[in-house]
Amino acid sequence: MKIRCVLSTTVAAAVTAPVVLLSAAPAVADERPPAQTQQTQVTQRDRPTVEELQRAVDRAQKEYDAAVLAVEEAITFLTEGLEEDTHPTKAAVIEAEKAAKAAAEAKTEADQAVVDARAALEEAATDEEKATAQTALDKAEKAALEAAQAKEAADTEATEARTAHDDARVAQARKIGVLRKARDEAREKLDDAKKALADALAGEEEPGGECVAEPRLTTVVSGLPDKVVGGTTERFTLRVTNGTAETMDEVYPYTAVHAFDHKGFKELGSYLDLEWSTAADPKWRDVGLVSGFSVGALEPKSSVDVKLRLKVDADVPAGQGVAVVAADYFNEDGSCGGYPDFEQYDFRILAKGSDPGKVKDADGTPGRTDNTTGQGGRSATPTSGTGVTGTLAATGADDTVRQAGLAGGAALVLGIGAMTAARRRGARTGA
Repeated sequence: MKIRCVLSTTVAAAVTAPVVLLSAAPAVADERPPAQTQQTQVTQRDRPTVEELQRAVDRAQKEYDAAVLAVEEAITFLTEGLEEDTHPTKAAVIEAEKAAKAAAEAKTEADQAVVDARAALEEAATDEEKATAQTALDKAEKAALEAAQAKEAADTEATEARTAHDDARVAQARKIGVLRKARDEAREKLDDAKKALADALAGEEEPGGECVAEPRLTTVVSGLPDKVVGGTTERFTLRVTNGTAETMDEVYPYTAVHAFDHKGFKELGSYLDLEWSTAADPKWRDVGLVSGFSVGALEPKSSVDVKLRLKVDADVPAGQGVAVVAADYFNEDGSCGGYPDFEQYDFRILAKGSDPGKVKDADGTPGRTDNTTGQGGRSATPTSGTGVTGTLAATGADDTVRQAGLAGGAALVLGIGAMTAARRRGARTGA
């Protein structure tokens, strides 16, 4: 997913290498010079949308299907249509060959008449019989000559008819060649259109893309105590709300819990195990140190509750923890977005056997329906320079914890700030 891939990479660097993060955060916020960023935005606006690419594929598919059908019909016409007796050139061949056959038979009869007339002349005895036989012979020879000429003419017509029919077959074969070339070109066009669409769809699954900020996709944590003790399990709830008027096809809450010891040098993630489940998917599943998960579609003005379970290892050192939450959405039409900031909830970690005393919900900044006031009437004040609402120093912790906040806790805030910058940058530039 576009946003969550950036988040996971950035926060992992923040948690495992805070010092590196200090130098890397500005680069995450804006890697490119303004001129290059502006040029990239112009280029992206000129790029066709997924819908336009899909329509191009549909058009190319229709053109290719039509080209394939044209080739098939042309071949069928060559092998069958041209050979039907009703086709003009085929009918002409049939008639010409029939006439040539009749002319040949007539010539054969005429030639036989000549032979018979000559035999009669030879058998004639008297002058009168000889004269009569000679007249018959002359007449037979004339008829034979006319029959031979008629046969020659019929044979010529038959030859011409067959040539015309062969020419029609050659012309049809050439037409098939042209249609096959058009079909191959349509195939290439279709392949190019499909590749462009596939590249665009693949690009939507990569970090970056034209996701937008959506502050009405809110996340609110309730029930997370402000103090947790080693060896215990705490259950709390993350409510994700779609405050827009449109359905979000797939919503991905993002939640993570991070912690450092009092000195701020030791990361305590290995002592924390965060799990999630929902009413639709009741099985407890590991969230992991950096993760997001799908809760499916979310209708307009509706919410879904995600149950969270934080298991704290009995050997965990005392320290400071923070839970961060956000949510992203992805629609089938390729649109996407998410809450523009992370919501932060701070809590203390006490060693096993400690008395937590009075426990209340972790101090934090709930998801907002606008950019100024959180739900429940609490103000969401950004931490200076981080882009993250809330502050570790506002937890009511003692001086030791505040010192931890300046050391390890500062790394947490910086890490979250880097993630926020990455989210905003992805939404703004599609990088």
